[in-house]
Amino acid sequence: MSAGPETGTYAALFDASPTTTKLVTLGNLSRVGARPPLGQYIQLLWARRHFLWADARAKVASGTRQSLLGKAWLVLNPLIDGAVYFLIFGLLMKNAREIENFVGYLLIGVFLFQFTTQSINGGARSVQTGKNLIRAFTFPRAALPISVVLRNLLNLGPTLVTLAGLIYFLPPAEEYTWRIMLVAAALALQVMFTTGLSLLVARWAAALPDITNLIGMAMRVWLYASAVFFSFENLVDDPDLLVWLEANPMFIVLDIVRDCVLYATTPDPIRWVWLGGWAVGTLLIGFVTFWQAEESYGR
Repeated sequence: MSAGPETGTYAALFDASPTTTKLVTLGNLSRVGARPPLGQYIQLLWARRHFLWADARAKVASGTRQSLLGKAWLVLNPLIDGAVYFLIFGLLMKNAREIENFVGYLLIGVFLFQFTTQSINGGARSVQTGKNLIRAFTFPRAALPISVVLRNLLNLGPTLVTLAGLIYFLPPAEEYTWRIMLVAAALALQVMFTTGLSLLVARWAAALPDITNLIGMAMRVWLYASAVFFSFENLVDDPDLLVWLEANPMFIVLDIVRDCVLYATTPDPIRWVWLGGWAVGTLLIGFVTFWQAEESYGR
């Protein structure tokens, strides 16, 4: 076979006879690793949804198999974190006296924030750890950070069941109202927001791996900025600063869930508007940004 011009449409094929030449078209061939159009990219990703879900379930099962307590650590880790925060911020700093049902307030913050933290940290490393897979197979690279979010979403299931039981039975025990159904909507928006942010940090970390170290520090700052174990209203007197602090998407998630679960209060509609804007905007920006660099991953 003789190679034609780099931009040519045909190639010459020679059979056993030295005098016979056949021309075949190369018009239907595409470059390996080329970035498909955005619409086709979404279709390819959707076609692999069953594989992504099965892969996430397999990694959840294998992730705790080597430890003695197994999947119990999915619940024990946030409980231990919550106990430490309760000791420091609840007892030593006396926040427990200033916040109604501080135990429930703290547990909701720790459990839900942990999901976002683990997804973003894992998403940042997903392209680097998946380089061998990228070089061996052709698939939408966005599957890598998305699979991390799915894996942490599966891990979130048993922790939410534990959280609901603790809030219901630990004093002061809460009576659940119809507003608990709104929690599912808040969590769905949190997942959308977290997925978009995971795609963004995966793109940045693929270009500059050192960013993964900065992300860990940024997540700790974000933890304090989201009022996980204290209340802004007890610390901030400036109303303008309070508005900016409460525009934080993770604070909005926690605030909505706490209103629905702990205080039997219907969240302010403007909260839903803000959270929906964060979720949709971050997901769109993160997905398009990641897609634009599709051809650079794995180099």
